[in-house]
Amino acid sequence: MQALIANIQISNQKNQIYMYSFVFQTPSAVQKIKELLKDKPDHVGVKVGVRTRGCNGLSYTLEYTKSKGDSDEEVVQDGVRVFIEKKAQLTLLGTEMDYVEDKLSSEFVFNNPNIKGTCGCGESFNI
Repeated sequence: MQALIANIQISNQKNQIYMYSFVFQTPSAVQKIKELLKDKPDHVGVKVGVRTRGCNGLSYTLEYTKSKGDSDEEVVQDGVRVFIEKKAQLTLLGTEMDYVEDKLSSEFVFNNPNIKGTCGCGESFNI
């Protein structure tokens, strides 16, 4: 299974638009997911999760998925389906999923208001 690249960013702003959804996607994230799924007709969306990893405890996982898991939460925005694994649901509450590109990289970035700290490289976080 092919995984997508994701990174984290601390956000101290608690915007009301995020308070009632698991993941809010920016227009650039929606557009990029649509582009990626266009070449994968057997996949219905992407699945976001967390796993124990890194020097600070948790890191995000982002994978293509062919179906919704029994305990996954589904977020649909502008026709894009994002599935949140059960283990990640409270961790991702109110998180903004963005897609950013610069001269050196392009990646999905999670602006998570629940994060209490990150490691120096930005690969892992704690709640």
